Amino acid sequence: MLGPMAKRTKTKPATTRIEKDTMGEMTLPADVLYGASTQRAVLNFPVSGRPIPFGIIAAYAQIKSACATVNQNLGRLDKKRASAIRSACATIERGMPDHGGWAKHFPIDIFQTGSGTSTNMNANEVIANLVCLSRRAKVGSSKDAKYLKAGGVHPNDHVNMGQSSNDTFPTAIHVAAATAIADELLPAVTRMRLKLEQQAKAWDKVVKIGRTHLQDATPIRLGQEFSGYASQMAHAETRLLQSIYTLLELPIGGTAVGTGINAHEDFDALVSTELFEAIGLEFRPCENHFEAQHAKDACVEASGLLKTIATSLTKIAADIRLMGMGPRCGIGELIIPAVQPGSSIMPGKVNPVICESLIMVCGQVIGNDAAITFGNLGGLNSTLDLNVAMPLIADNLLTSIHLLASGCDMFTANLLDGLKPDEKRCKELIEGSLAMCTSLVPVIGYDAAAGLAKEAFKQGKTVRQLALSTAVGTKDRLTGKPLTAKALDDYLNPWSMTLPGGEGSAGG
Repeated sequence: MLGPMAKRTKTKPATTRIEKDTMGEMTLPADVLYGASTQRAVLNFPVSGRPIPFGIIAAYAQIKSACATVNQNLGRLDKKRASAIRSACATIERGMPDHGGWAKHFPIDIFQTGSGTSTNMNANEVIANLVCLSRRAKVGSSKDAKYLKAGGVHPNDHVNMGQSSNDTFPTAIHVAAATAIADELLPAVTRMRLKLEQQAKAWDKVVKIGRTHLQDATPIRLGQEFSGYASQMAHAETRLLQSIYTLLELPIGGTAVGTGINAHEDFDALVSTELFEAIGLEFRPCENHFEAQHAKDACVEASGLLKTIATSLTKIAADIRLMGMGPRCGIGELIIPAVQPGSSIMPGKVNPVICESLIMVCGQVIGNDAAITFGNLGGLNSTLDLNVAMPLIADNLLTSIHLLASGCDMFTANLLDGLKPDEKRCKELIEGSLAMCTSLVPVIGYDAAAGLAKEAFKQGKTVRQLALSTAVGTKDRLTGKPLTAKALDDYLNPWSMTLPGGEGSAGG
């Protein structure tokens, strides 16, 4: 017998537990909600340390919830089990705040089985164990015969009813990507387009020198240049709507190879309708399950459109960076907002860091597109009856969407909102440009205009200065009369050269 002052030892909680799957027993952490199949994948794929994106996990929760409702309505799943599955899915979709966050319970590496089977099994196990907790049953009892007989939820028989990894994972990609584009990227592109349109209108009276081949060209209005950027973003909006439409076609219902084995014949349409009602996007069943599951062309198309938007953004950022070059020894037509010191050694230096950041974002998106294309190559990854690079495609597609959305908002807020033209500098550069002679081609002829430009450069004069001293009194080919100083000034008016049909439009 222990005396009153004897040491008492506390029983430490177990740090591991044992669960079984079809391959036998597995030891796994006691505080996680996944099971043996997930633990095998954790041990099998210690590659990048980066788990499947939460967008895919949230989409899985939405899909599993919709499937439970459909199976209930079809009379295949009783109401209590379906309700419990939906409740568990809602917990996952919220990010599992009461269970230590989603990453703890969805740890499988991106570079896993190419079908995403490990992630599907992970979702099934977590949902089933969340139901265990809701029924005050021990985590891991989801395959116990007594528990199941009392109404418990089995990860495969109930959570995965009428489904396969081969149709749920591609469906999760489509749901996650379409939702992210609609909720994140499209609004960000629209905000940027509206700002560019505002600037195009505000700066329409600012005339500057145009540049082709990085050499002086005929004048252009700053508003005209920015209207081009705004148009690129308007086209980007159209491209995003096209990508959403393509992704709204869901592979769900094809199960293993597209034949729909073990699923009700209306399962695809019914689940698509449930997802439409839950998310608000008009999901629809795919036209052909064999195309939808055997290849990921829809993802390649969406990624290609994202790449196109990335090239548009690169042009805009690079152009603004060039026009802001200076502030004294470069072009200097734009005043880029100073957001941080630009050098650790050169005091007062300010760099176009926001432009550089967006350009790097676009480089990553273009690289992601190459990875997605690789992931869909026939004979390599889209082989026979299944694509086996879906986690790679999922991660890169969602990463591109998020990067572009964040990049657009960063660029709009931290650069465009504070961007200003230097009108004095614009006027100086126009007047000094030799391309001003272009408007004189219809007046004195191409050869004479070329000679005027060369001589002005040689003498260090402007085209206007030399023309006034050498061309006044010569014959005007347009009127047949001698050229006057006033007529020359009118022909050399930069504003007129930016108008359709203006003298500045002569030549190629």
